[in-house]
Amino acid sequence: MLWKTFNGETLELPIKDAVSDVILKEHQHGNKLKVYIGTDSQVKGRETEFATVIVFRREKNGGFMYIHKDSTKMKYGVKERMLVEVSKSIEIAYELSPLFNSYHVEMEVHADINTSPQFRSNEALREAMGYIMGMGFSFKAKPEAFASSCCANKVVN
Repeated sequence: MLWKTFNGETLELPIKDAVSDVILKEHQHGNKLKVYIGTDSQVKGRETEFATVIVFRREKNGGFMYIHKDSTKMKYGVKERMLVEVSKSIEIAYELSPLFNSYHVEMEVHADINTSPQFRSNEALREAMGYIMGMGFSFKAKPEAFASSCCANKVVN
């Protein structure tokens, strides 16, 4: 998987190693981190583009993120696409959670799913929440899910 920084630099290390290095560096600088993982998608013609982000927030000191983009020609309904977004976030959260646990870094998985029933994405809310929480992760949906609805959204739009 190819990961980049927000300014477009490609990460040379596998994501697990890059995240480990970041956690160590930030701890050495006295920064307490919290991590948010989210995915958003955008249908563009016949393709669906996905962006998954790992957002690092330094307590009282800004933040930064890593980005992975991919696309597919598969057609999805709204509910299915929301659940694919969640599965992409869970995949990376699952890979990185041992690191976060060992360094005592809090992590949340954010879903770009609206909590209001009047929106179509809401159809996937119960399944997404059950999937994320069933994996043992903290869960946030819109409007609190900034990693997916703001950060990842900027990358796919």
